[in-house]
Amino acid sequence: MINELKTDINELKTDINELKTDVNGFKVDVTALKSQVSENTQILKALEHKIDVLKAEQEKSNNDIAHIQGDIMALRKDISNVEIITSSNWNDIAKLKAAK
Repeated sequence: MINELKTDINELKTDINELKTDVNGFKVDVTALKSQVSENTQILKALEHKIDVLKAEQEKSNNDIAHIQGDIMALRKDISNVEIITSSNWNDIAKLKAAK
C-alpha cells in the first residue's frame, strides 16, 4: 500500500514537472507573441502615418493640377484673343496697302 502511494506520488511529481515545462514553454510563446504584436503595431502606425502623408501629397497634387488647368484655360483664351487681334491687324494692313 505504501509502495503504491510512493509510486502515485512519483507519477504526480512527474506530471507536475511536465506541466511546469509546458507552462514555461507557453510563457516563452506568449513573450514571443507579445514582441511580435508590438512590432506589428509599430509597423501599422508607420504605415498609417505614410498613408496620411500620401493623402496630403495627393490633395496638394490635385490642387496644383486644378490651378494648372485654370492657367491653361486662361492661356488658351489669351491666345485666341491674340489670334483675333492679329487677324484684325492683317485686315487693317491689307486695307492700308490697298489704299496706297
